Amino acid sequence: MPPKKEQVEVKKNKLGRPGNTLKMGIVGMANVGKSTTFNCLCKLNVPAENYPFCTIDPNIAKVPVPDDRFVKLCQIHKPKSEVQAVLSVVDIAGLVPGAHKGEGLGNAFLSHIRETDGIYHVVRAFDDENVSHTELTVDPIRDMEIISTELILKDLDYCQKRADDLDHQIKRNNNKEAKEEKEVLDKVLVLLNDKKWVRAAGDWNYKEIEILNKHQFITAKNVVYLVNLSEPDFFNRKNKWLKGIKDWIDANCPGDIIPYSADYEKKYLEATLNGEVVANNQSMLPRIIKTGYKTLDLIYFFTAGEDEVRCWTVKSGSKAPQAAGVIHTDFEKGFICAEVMKYDDFIALGSIAAAKAEGKYRQQGKEYVVEDGDICFFKFNVGGGGKKEK
Repeated sequence: MPPKKEQVEVKKNKLGRPGNTLKMGIVGMANVGKSTTFNCLCKLNVPAENYPFCTIDPNIAKVPVPDDRFVKLCQIHKPKSEVQAVLSVVDIAGLVPGAHKGEGLGNAFLSHIRETDGIYHVVRAFDDENVSHTELTVDPIRDMEIISTELILKDLDYCQKRADDLDHQIKRNNNKEAKEEKEVLDKVLVLLNDKKWVRAAGDWNYKEIEILNKHQFITAKNVVYLVNLSEPDFFNRKNKWLKGIKDWIDANCPGDIIPYSADYEKKYLEATLNGEVVANNQSMLPRIIKTGYKTLDLIYFFTAGEDEVRCWTVKSGSKAPQAAGVIHTDFEKGFICAEVMKYDDFIALGSIAAAKAEGKYRQQGKEYVVEDGDICFFKFNVGGGGKKEK
């Protein structure tokens, strides 16, 4: 028999920065409910007055990621320390037409968006004569078109300048790497000139994504659309703009859509902070936070015991040594194995001993891909010495 062909692992790559310290940025037109939403998400008192550009410097906060599994593990172990996963959120001032040229302090705001890794796009879908609109009328489709156009034009300006620089390099020394980068940027320029987002192409190969990730194009980021409704529309689950909003998103820049009411969220938050019990809780904040976390391609595993129950954030697809390295770099360098059990198995069986007895507590090696909700214990060498466990 002929020898079996060796299986070659296909390298996978994704658009976006590597790492686990990623941020979602809240963007939108001025006075659409961005800062009110940010206040509710983060329980911070940032400016949210009815005045365009009241948010000039980006406000950053870390938002706890709600998870019943974490709560249950804390109830079981009663640890001295409890550490939830968090989502970093940046409140970025409202954009206006011409922002890519500096209108409305647009250059600074667009640079703040570039520094984030995913976008919460707040869309106003409510009438309120007491809340002014910079374009004088409420029109969600127009607003989304303005935001999308400004982000595309900012990327286009940057990409064209970089492509011109590469042209000069290629003419000077016929640099191979410059040629490869220029080929990718030429594809990007075609997309942007067609008013399409970089991530809309969907067929980038490994090498192309590697090049794209050096540039961190705004239009390469994933988007979660937060459609801000009036309270009556939110509770009635009806809104005259919703279908048009969904059609525009599907046709131009697909992403998760979450209808909510910033007014309701504000009232709900104030009531809960005052110790009131809110009947028929309809808050969408947990869904907004979890969707943002997932959009950044993040997951977390647990370490759990009497001393501490903690969520450790890693990129989806991370292998066991990289996950161990999030706890401490020594854990990755001296990695021996990971002892892993699934959260559901632990809850169903009631203890680590029972999980071991049922074969649900398993040793995993360097190639094990950590899954969301895994309960992990790592064994590692300390500087060539004996074993330690965490």
